[in-house]
Amino acid sequence: MFRVSANPVIDTVTKLVTVAIGMFAFVFVVMVPLYDVLCDALGINGKTSGQAYTAIQAGVDESREITIQFVATNNDGMPWEFRPSVTAMKVNPGASNDTVFLARNPLPKDMVAQAIPSVSPSRAAEYFHKTECFCFNNQPLEGGGSVEMPLQFIIDQDLPSDIRTITLSYTMFDITDMTNGAVAAR
Repeated sequence: MFRVSANPVIDTVTKLVTVAIGMFAFVFVVMVPLYDVLCDALGINGKTSGQAYTAIQAGVDESREITIQFVATNNDGMPWEFRPSVTAMKVNPGASNDTVFLARNPLPKDMVAQAIPSVSPSRAAEYFHKTECFCFNNQPLEGGGSVEMPLQFIIDQDLPSDIRTITLSYTMFDITDMTNGAVAAR
């Protein structure tokens, strides 16, 4: 596979570069799809769609009541105060629902954050439709500022009858450095 040269340093560097390229390719070409397949097979990491759901005309199922729990956490190093305005609410499948998450930036500097959602149990994720969500966009916040971030959602009427409680959790990440420190105008 490798041609042996007269210089062992060149041989070693060539082998190390080849291994590094192979590892890089493995991580991005094999690991990401493998992770998704593994999560689907094990029923973990309830990802929701990153796009707004377009509601279809359907009635509200008032015979069922689903408890929706809201959880907010910060990634390591994220200094914001981040929480749901309510920790739980009861909803009917097919009905449009509104709630708000609250965020406050206690630092004197402007920051930008991104919220990543997760639904549990994971098999409920395909029935949890967000029509408006702060997680669709980056969230700029001035130093010392606070904001109410809206969430609108619909629970699909096809939600399996054995699911009576759904937990929607968000993890807030500081992405200020990735956005070059520019806080977009709201």
